[in-house]
Amino acid sequence: MFDTIQVEKELIPTRKKFFWRASSEWFLAQAFPATFNRFIKRDPFSYISFKNFIQHQKISAWDWDDNQFTTNQIDHPYHGQIYFNAFRSNGYNFYQSSIATFLGSYIWETGGETQHPSINDLVNTTFGGIILGEMTHRVSRNILARSKNGHNIIGNEIVALLVNPVNSLNRLLDGKWGKKIDDYYAADSSHISAEFDMGLRRFDTKTGDFLEKGKNSVYARLRFYYSNGDHNFKRPFDQFSVNFELGNGDSSRISTINVHALLYGAEFFKSKKGEHFGTLNAHYDFYNNDAFFYGAQSLVYNWNSEFRYKSTNRLNLSVGAGAVLLAAVPDPYLWYGQARNYNYGSGASYRFVGELSLLNRLLIYANYNGGYFHTISGTKSYYLLHAATVETSLRVFKRFSLNIASGYFALDGHFKDQQYPDFTKEFPFGRLSVGYNILF
Repeated sequence: MFDTIQVEKELIPTRKKFFWRASSEWFLAQAFPATFNRFIKRDPFSYISFKNFIQHQKISAWDWDDNQFTTNQIDHPYHGQIYFNAFRSNGYNFYQSSIATFLGSYIWETGGETQHPSINDLVNTTFGGIILGEMTHRVSRNILARSKNGHNIIGNEIVALLVNPVNSLNRLLDGKWGKKIDDYYAADSSHISAEFDMGLRRFDTKTGDFLEKGKNSVYARLRFYYSNGDHNFKRPFDQFSVNFELGNGDSSRISTINVHALLYGAEFFKSKKGEHFGTLNAHYDFYNNDAFFYGAQSLVYNWNSEFRYKSTNRLNLSVGAGAVLLAAVPDPYLWYGQARNYNYGSGASYRFVGELSLLNRLLIYANYNGGYFHTISGTKSYYLLHAATVETSLRVFKRFSLNIASGYFALDGHFKDQQYPDFTKEFPFGRLSVGYNILF
C-alpha cells in the first residue's frame, strides 16, 4: 500500500491510487451543487440538458459571467480545490490532480448550467483551485504527521479535517480516522513557522491622512511559511507562504489573502556572503478594503538572495516580475448583468521583498507589489496597482512580539472614453499589534 521513490536524495512518499473513489468524489463535487441549484434554489440556469453541453463545446459559446466579486475570486477557487483533493487525497500526484481540476472546471462550465460557459470561472476555478488544493493537502499532511508518536491524535485529526475535508473523508472511509498514522504521513519532514497577531488598524480612504482623519478598526492576521527542505526547488509547493488578514472596516471582513507558492527553481551561485537562486512562483492575491477590491492569479519569476552573518543575523532580498493571468478590478462606470461592477484584465506583475533579522529578535520587513492590467472584458481601460508595507517586529518575551506597520494601497484607473473620468483609490494605513509565533 505504501512505497517510496528516491528523488534529489529525499524520499517522496506515495500511496496506492484509488481511481474509482477519486472519480466518485470528483463527480459528487459536480452533482451536489447542480442538485441544490435545480431542486432547492430552482435556479432557471440549472435546467440542464445534453443539448446544452454540445452547444457549449463551440469556442464562440464562451463568455464572461456577471457573478459577484467574492463569488468569482473566493468561491470558485474553493470549489476547484475540491476537484483537486478528490484525486490528490486518493494517491495521485500534483500534476495528475491539476488535470482533474481543469477537467472538473471545464465540465461544470459546459455542462453544469444552461448559461454560457465562463472564461473567468475556468481560470479562477482551475488556477486558484490548484493553489488552494495543494496548499491544504500539504498543511493537512503536516498536521497529521505530528501524530506519529501517538500524541494528540484526535486533536490533529479535527484540525486536519477543517483544513482538508476531502482527505479526512477518505481517512474515515479507510477506517484510519482517529488511529495511529501510517508511513505516508510519518515520512513527512516539512515544517511550518507561523505567526498570529491582533491589534488595531487606522486607515483613511478620503483624504490620505490616516493619522489625523482616519478611522480605527480591529485587526487580525495569520501568516505562515511552509517548507519541505531548504532550497528544494524541484517539486511544486515544497515552499509556500500564506497571509490572511481580517478587519472590521466598511467592506468585507476578509481584507487580504495572499498565497505564494514555489513551482520550480534553480540555484545560481554561492559566495562567502550569501546564496543566490531563482524561482518560478504561482501567486493568488485577494484584496478587499474600504477603497477598492482586487483579485488576481499570477506567475512570477523571482531572483532571491540570502545573506547570513553568524547564526543570528540574516538579510533576504527578492525581486520578481511576471504575468498576471487574470485580474478583477473595480469599474465605477460598469454594471454588467445582475451583479458585476468590475472589469477583467491581464497584464504584468512586479514586486520586491526585503527582510532583515537582527539577533533573532528584531525583524524589519518591506514589501511592494505592483501591477499593470489591460481590460479584456468591461469598459475599455487600463489599471495600475501599488501595494506597499513596511513593518517592524520586536520579540519581547519568548514567542510574543510587538509589531508596528505602515502601508499604502492605491489603484489608478485610466479609461479610453473621455466621458468616464480617470480615478485613483487610496488606502493608507497604520497598524499596531501583538503577535504570537510558533514553529510546527
